[in-house]
Amino acid sequence: MTLGAGPATGTDRRPTGWAHSVARSLPLPAGAGMARMLVERNYRSFRRTWTVLVSGFFEPVFFLFSMGVGIGALVGDVEVGVGRTVPYAVFVAPALLAASAMNGAVFDSTTNVFFKLKYARLYDSVLATPLGPRDVAVGEITWALLRGLVYSGAFLVVAALAGAVTTWTALLAVPAATLIGWAFASIGMATTTYMRSWADFDFVQLAILPMFLFSATFYPLSTYPPALQWVVQATPLYHGVAMVRDLMLGTVDQGILVHVAYLAAMGAIGTVWTSRRIASLLLR
Repeated sequence: MTLGAGPATGTDRRPTGWAHSVARSLPLPAGAGMARMLVERNYRSFRRTWTVLVSGFFEPVFFLFSMGVGIGALVGDVEVGVGRTVPYAVFVAPALLAASAMNGAVFDSTTNVFFKLKYARLYDSVLATPLGPRDVAVGEITWALLRGLVYSGAFLVVAALAGAVTTWTALLAVPAATLIGWAFASIGMATTTYMRSWADFDFVQLAILPMFLFSATFYPLSTYPPALQWVVQATPLYHGVAMVRDLMLGTVDQGILVHVAYLAAMGAIGTVWTSRRIASLLLR
């Protein structure tokens, strides 16, 4: 069955169409195969409000041209290690791509999930179907990371047109952005289950904004005092920025595995945490 997609016609009620084909191709974990039905439901719902999705793409683009091009003319080149320097726009573009994946995933897994959970009561209806709490968690997290992936892919195209892409390994930044989206979407949805009102979303901004500004986004890690470098390196967005920057600058080494492991662990913990919270809230 397809949630929220309207009644089927005839005797065949199996969902069909492009959305269903995409949903079936998603690599969802074992035991959560029905989650793709929730992904399809979200697609069918949001295709009528596609302008909301498009609006989230412009923020990192504006930052790229204001910071990378405008301020970049004043800053000049930035050293990225081993005596190599790159234009400021090339340095800041990977960080904005990582931040774009984070923002898209967080927005969808917090405000939208909160509305569905507290006001629309969508998940009460979902759990009356064959879908379970794990399906809800995986479905919503998958949808959120897909949104972040769309933002990141579109931003990479703009960055390439602006001359901020210098190597073919930048293509790997798109799957890297998917990993970033998974990490932030899973934790974002888990924390949303604890929120009591819209006022609690101020805490989300309180966490997201400092990470965006101080995760070596706009200047190298070496500019921080040594004591603060450890704090910066402990933040999840720093690992996303460092991973994407390595890929877009073509400086990939074994250190990238640390970033991948950090974000993968964050995503796995968040997914399990979310499914347990959904079960405790709706199956009491």
